[in-house]
Amino acid sequence: MATTKIDRRQVADTALRLLNDTGLEGLTLRAIAKDLGVQAPALYWHFKNKEALLDEMATVMYRRMIADGLPGADADSWQGLLRAVNRALRSMLLSHRDGAKVYGGARFTGNDHAESLEFYLGVLIEAGFDLRDATRAATASYAYTMGFVAEEQGTDARPGETGPGVDTAERAQRLAAFPLAAAAGPEMFGSYDERFEEGLDVLIAGIEATYALRK
Repeated sequence: MATTKIDRRQVADTALRLLNDTGLEGLTLRAIAKDLGVQAPALYWHFKNKEALLDEMATVMYRRMIADGLPGADADSWQGLLRAVNRALRSMLLSHRDGAKVYGGARFTGNDHAESLEFYLGVLIEAGFDLRDATRAATASYAYTMGFVAEEQGTDARPGETGPGVDTAERAQRLAAFPLAAAAGPEMFGSYDERFEEGLDVLIAGIEATYALRK
């Protein structure tokens, strides 16, 4: 292959593009190097292993999410802020195949997230939360969205996919001896947008009720 100069951002951008074709399990340093026109060892100048690359990929995902400004910056309440932030997070994760797997547990390679965290915690504290409660409210909503999308991406059928675990009618037939579990299938494996919003409402109401008791 021809010698090509590459940087960390190029590698991460290429990895995110290939991710949509291969999924996380199929994403290899060899495939990334081939797409970039370099030998695989060239990537190790920038990333010591795949985990380090995933950290950079997550960082790039975050930077793209805030490229047009912090989500919720114009919200008129802390409730509106949490809704906007978590809607933006879900949208960003869903824009990449296995996005939640890549993003979850990653260690950002820069301090880009600090500005938004400072702002979000500040809004909550100004609304009456102390730092402990503000932090727990923020992390609880983050965990909800991450978990929701992980399940959404893990169970939602890809175009053209059929068979056990995908078709709710087949599932209902297979679980006929368990009528409640069978009937719950369409709710469990569909209406993701509606269920996400409803769950977010429940979470925010719980945050408000729980932490209001501390005042």
